[in-house]
Amino acid sequence: MTTVNSGSRLDRLPIGPFHRRIMLLVGIGMFFDGFDIYLAGSVLGVVLKTGFSTLPQNAAFISATFVGMMLGSFGTGFLGDRYGRRFTYQFNLLLFGLASLAAAFAPNMTVLIACRFVMGVGLGAENVVGYATITEFVPARTRGRWSGFTTVCVVTGLPISLLVATLIIPQFGWRSMFILGGIGALIVWYLRKSLPESPRWLEAKGRTEEADALLLAIEREAAQGKPLPAPAAATAVPVSSDLGTLFTAPLLSRMIVGAVCLITINTLLYGFVTWLPVFFIKQGLSIATSFGYSLLMALGAPVGSAIGALTADHWGRKPVIIGASLITVVLGIIYPMISDPVLLPAVGFALTVPIYVLVALLFGIYIPELFPTEVRLRASGIVNTLGRGATIVTPFLVVMLFEARGVAGVMALMIGLLVVQIVTVWALGIEPRARSLEELKGDEAAAGVLKEAS
Repeated sequence: MTTVNSGSRLDRLPIGPFHRRIMLLVGIGMFFDGFDIYLAGSVLGVVLKTGFSTLPQNAAFISATFVGMMLGSFGTGFLGDRYGRRFTYQFNLLLFGLASLAAAFAPNMTVLIACRFVMGVGLGAENVVGYATITEFVPARTRGRWSGFTTVCVVTGLPISLLVATLIIPQFGWRSMFILGGIGALIVWYLRKSLPESPRWLEAKGRTEEADALLLAIEREAAQGKPLPAPAAATAVPVSSDLGTLFTAPLLSRMIVGAVCLITINTLLYGFVTWLPVFFIKQGLSIATSFGYSLLMALGAPVGSAIGALTADHWGRKPVIIGASLITVVLGIIYPMISDPVLLPAVGFALTVPIYVLVALLFGIYIPELFPTEVRLRASGIVNTLGRGATIVTPFLVVMLFEARGVAGVMALMIGLLVVQIVTVWALGIEPRARSLEELKGDEAAAGVLKEAS
C-alpha cells in the first residue's frame, strides 16, 4: 500500500502559525460549546421565575440536553470516520449555532426544549470531534499540552457564562444568551471553513494524493524557509475499520478504560459540581451566598484544566490521572466535614481543581489518544455516549443520596467511582506520552487485529 507517512511528517514539524491557527479556530468553537452547555443554569432560573416554564419543564430541558448530547456523541463518531473530520466539525457547529438562534425566538417552553435537544446533538458532536482534530494535527512531543488547552477553552465557558448572564439577562432577558451563543458559533463556523482535513484520516481512507498535497502545503508553512528535520520511517499498518475491532483485544481494554473514565468524570461534573448551589442552599446559605461560593469554585475549572495541560507531557497521562484522582478522593473525604464559612469555599475550590485536571486529561488528551485513526471518532463517540448516559441517572442518585446522607452520601458515590477509575487506568491503561499515534497502533499489530493492506 502506498504511504505518505503523514504521522511522522506531522510529528516532526515545529510548532508554528499553522498549529496556532488550528488551535484558535477549534478552541473558539469549543468555548462556545462550553458556553452553551453552561448557560442552562442561568436561563432556567429566569424562565421559571417569569412563568415561562415549570419545574417539570425545566427537568425536561435538562434531559433533552443530555439525550441530544448522547446522540451527538454517538452519531459524530460514525460521520467523522466515514466523511472526515472537516465535514463533521463544520456540520455540528452549524447545527448548534442555528438551533441556539431558534431557541432565542421560542414562543413557548415546548419549542425551547425541542431546540435544546437539537443544540445538544451539536454540542455532543463538537466535544468528540474537536479534541480528535487537535490530537491528529499536533506533534507527539507537545500533544498533551495543546489538547489540554483545548479543554481550558471549554471550561472557561463556565465562569464566563455565569458572568455574562449576570450582566446581560437583567438588561436584555434570557433570550439574549441564546443569541450570543448562536451568533458566536456561526461566526466560528464561517472562519473554520479554512481549516484543512486531517492528513492522517485522508491517508487512512486511501486518499494518499490528497494527503500528500495537503502535507506539502502544511510543511511549507511550518518550515518558514528553513529546512525541516527528516521524518521517522513509516512503520504503522492500517487498522481494521470494522466496528467489531473495538470489541476485541487489545482495543476492548481501551474501550473499558475510556468508558470507566468518562462515566466517572461525567458523574463528578453533573453529580457534584453542577449541584453545588443546591447543596449550599440546602445547608442553610442564602441564594446570593450560594451563587458567590459557586462562582468562586467555578474559577477552579480553568485553573485545573491548565494544570492538566501543563503536566500531561511532563509527567505522563497515567500518573496525572491517578494522582488527580487520589487528591480528589482525599479532598472528597474532607469536604463534607467542613462547615466554616471561610474554609467551605476554599476547600471546595481546592476540590474543583483536581476534578478539572481530570476533565483536561480525560476529555481532551487521553481518550482520543487511545484509539487508532481509522476508528478514533467511533470509539471516542461510543465511550462518550456511555459517559453522557451516566448523566441521565445521576440526578436521581444525587437526590436519593443527599436526602439520605447529605453531601457525605453524594461524595461517597464520587469516591467509589474514582477508586474504580484509579484501578482501571493503572491495570489496563496505556501511556501515550511522547509517542506518535502511529506508534500506539503498534500495540494492535502485536495482537493481530490489523488487516494487511491490499
